[in-house]
Amino acid sequence: MDSDFATERCCVGHEKPEAVARLQEGIAALLSRWRGLQLAIENQWGGTDSLQKSHQLIADILLCFSCSKEAFYVEDLENFLHECMLLSFNTEMEDGSIEEVADQLMMLHAEYLQGHH
Repeated sequence: MDSDFATERCCVGHEKPEAVARLQEGIAALLSRWRGLQLAIENQWGGTDSLQKSHQLIADILLCFSCSKEAFYVEDLENFLHECMLLSFNTEMEDGSIEEVADQLMMLHAEYLQGHH
């Protein structure tokens, strides 16, 4: 995926591994409960590598969240998720779930920023 959201931030290498691991687990758990994404994976709307694409989505979000020392704008995250679903899974989500998932991801990120130092 060619998104500025996932590529514009870089790590500085001072993150605690256990905090990053907890963040990854949280992101993966949240996305595993997102029905729209799970339908896209189960029905291979993104092709036979739909599962791998979902893993890449987790990795992209983790990279952004674990490498940032500043807050994100929820709109940027929503746009990133919309783009991912459209480009990777050929799916247009119009059920409000992207906004819900983005809000929940933002809460995970805020918790990470408070507790990883």
